Amino acid sequence: MTAELVRGQNHLLPHSRLEIRVTAGAPVLACATLGDDRGTVLGVEWIAHPGSPTLPGIEVSRQAAAGLRFHVDLEAVPDRAHLVHVLLALPEGVGGPARFGTTAAPFAAVTATDGTEIASFTITGLEAESAVIALELYRRQGAWKVRAVGQGYAGGLAELFGDQGVPGAREFAAGIQEAVARHMASAIQAPRTGTPDGVRVRADGSAAATRPAQPGQSAAGAGASSGAGVPPGPGATPHQLPGTPGQQPGGPADGQGQQPAAASHTTAGGRVNYTHPRRQTAPPTPPPASVPAQPGQAPRPVAGDATGWSMEERLYNQVWGMFEDLARATAAYRSAVDFAESRMDQELDRVLSDPRSRIGGTGDAAREVARAKRDRLTDQAREALDRDLGQLAAESAVVEPALPPAYARWDNPVWHAYRVPMDNPMALRLGDLYLPERTDLRIPMLVRLPLERGLWIDSGRSGSEAALMLDEGQLRRLAMDNAVGYAARLLAAYPPGEFTVHVIDAAGSAAMSLAPLVGAGVLNQPPATGAGGVSAVLAKLTQRVDLVQMAIRGGAADSLPPGLDTAEQLLIVNDFPHGFDDRAVTQLRYLADEGPAVGVHLMMVADREDASAYGPVLDPLWRSLLRITPVADDHLADPWVGHAWTFEPLTMPPGSQILRQVLEQVSEARRAWRR
Repeated sequence: MTAELVRGQNHLLPHSRLEIRVTAGAPVLACATLGDDRGTVLGVEWIAHPGSPTLPGIEVSRQAAAGLRFHVDLEAVPDRAHLVHVLLALPEGVGGPARFGTTAAPFAAVTATDGTEIASFTITGLEAESAVIALELYRRQGAWKVRAVGQGYAGGLAELFGDQGVPGAREFAAGIQEAVARHMASAIQAPRTGTPDGVRVRADGSAAATRPAQPGQSAAGAGASSGAGVPPGPGATPHQLPGTPGQQPGGPADGQGQQPAAASHTTAGGRVNYTHPRRQTAPPTPPPASVPAQPGQAPRPVAGDATGWSMEERLYNQVWGMFEDLARATAAYRSAVDFAESRMDQELDRVLSDPRSRIGGTGDAAREVARAKRDRLTDQAREALDRDLGQLAAESAVVEPALPPAYARWDNPVWHAYRVPMDNPMALRLGDLYLPERTDLRIPMLVRLPLERGLWIDSGRSGSEAALMLDEGQLRRLAMDNAVGYAARLLAAYPPGEFTVHVIDAAGSAAMSLAPLVGAGVLNQPPATGAGGVSAVLAKLTQRVDLVQMAIRGGAADSLPPGLDTAEQLLIVNDFPHGFDDRAVTQLRYLADEGPAVGVHLMMVADREDASAYGPVLDPLWRSLLRITPVADDHLADPWVGHAWTFEPLTMPPGSQILRQVLEQVSEARRAWRR
C-alpha cells in the first residue's frame, strides 16, 4: 500500500534501488545533493544537476520537464553521505512561471524499479517559492527512510544551496539556470492538461485522485501513519476517528480502519479548493457551483459543494472534506514549525561546534540569526494556516445552517421545521471536533448509519479538565442525558417503525434523564430494572440476533417469525455492570460483537472502573465500542497525521423544548404507523 506522506512524516524504504517520479504543472529542473550527518553539502561535487546529472548512487534528469525521474541506488551512495535531498526548481529566464504558487502542486512518488509505488508526497502550500526540497532520503540505524520535507525558498536555487552550506551558492545556481535555459527549447515536455480537478497525473501518464499531504482510522495516514495517535486518558482505550466519505465508516467516529484522504488541494495563490477528491465520478445530480468571487478574492463557499447522489450525501462529503482540510492544514503547520526548530538547532550546533565561535560576539550573532530565521519560517507557516482556517471557517458558516436534522446541532433552526422522514438516514452527528490551533472552528463528527460499532459514553472521571470539575453524580447524569439525546436523534432520523430503543437501567438511577423518552411514549417497553429485567431484555435481543443470523446464513430471510421486530434495535445500558451476572455479561459481549451486522446496536453509559473486578475479560468489549465523553475531551486519536482531536458532545440549549416537541412528533407518527 502506498504511504501518502504529509510534511515531516517518514516511511521506511524496503528497497535500495528506487525511482523518484515527479510531476508538476510546469517544467521544473531536478537536482539532488548529498549531505553529511549535519545536512551540510561539502562541495559542488556533491550535487547532481542537469549539467552533471550523476553522483554515486544518484542520477537526475538532464532536462527541465513537467515529468521527471530520479534514479537511486542507495547501496552505491558513499558512506560519508547520510542524507540525499531531492530538489526541484523552476527554470529562470525562459518565460515560464516564476513561483510555484501559480502552478499545480508538484507531486513526487517513490517507487520500486518495477513501478510499485512505495510513498508519495503532494507538495502543497507553496506560493512565492521557486525552489523546494521535496524529499529527504536518510540513514537511520542501518536502514534508509524517506521524509516528506516540502521546504520552499523564495530566493530559488541560490538561497537553497546557500542554506545547505554550498560554497559559491549564488554563482553555482546561476550556472545551472543558464545551462538549463539554453536547452529549454528541446527539453521541455508539454505540461499535461485536461485532467479533472482534484486528479493528479503520474509520471506514466495515468491519473489518480489527488490526496495532498491530511479526523479518523488505521487512517486520520492516507496509507501510512507516522504514529498511532494520542492515547486517551487513564483507563480508556485509544479510539480512532471514523472513515472518509465513499468508504465504509471507520474515522472521527466509527473507527473501522479506513484512512482519510486530504479533501482539498491548493490552487493558484494558495487558495483551498473545496471540491472533494474522493468523489470524482459525478452522479446524475451535480453539486452546486461556488459563488463567483470578485477579482483577487477567493470563491465564496456554498453548502453542498461536493459530489453525491443527494443533498444529504453531498453535505456529508463536504463535512468530511472540511475535516480533512483542517487535518491537512494543521499537519502542514505543525511540521513546518518542527522543521524551523530543527533547522535552528542544526545551525546552532554547526556554529558552536567550532570553539573559536564561542569567543566574543560570534556565537551570540549566530544565535540571533538562527532564531530570526526560525521566527520567519514559523510566521510564514502561521500566516498560511490562518488563511486556510479562515476559508474553512467561512465554509463552516455556510454549511452549518444547511445541515439536515440528523447532522445539525440542537440549536439549529432546522429542528423547528422538523418533519418525520420517509427514508433511512445516511449519518448521525455525535458532536463536534476541533484542534487547539483554532478552537472556534468546529467540524461536525458524523458517523455512518446503521452503526457499525456500539457507543460507550464514559461516565468516569477519565482525567480531562472538564470531567475533573464535575462530581461523580453530575458526570453520570450528564452521560445519561447525552445517551437520551442520541437515542432521540436516532428515533427522529428514521422513518416510523424502522428504529426501536430498549433501555436497561438496573438500579433505576436514570429516571430523570429517561423522562423525555418515557413521557413521549417512544419506548416499546418501560426501562428494564433489576436483575430480572436485565436478563429478559438481553435474552430477547440475543434470540433476535440468533434468528436473523440463521435466516441469513440459510438464505431464508423471508421465513422469520411473524412477530419478530425487524427494525434497527438500540440497547441503552446504564450503570454497567450493576445488575449483571456472568451470563448477562457474556450476552452483552455477544450483542456487541454480533449485533451490528444484524441490526442490534449497543450504547453503554458506564465507568470502566466500576467493572474493574472483571479484569481483562471485558477488554474486548471496551475495544469494540467507540468511546465518547459527556464533556469536552481530547481522547480521539487521528493516527493518520498524529492529531489528538477534542470531542465536544452536543448540548441542548438551556430552556429549550425542542427535544420534547421532536419526540412528540415521532410518537404521533409511530402511533399512526401502527394503525
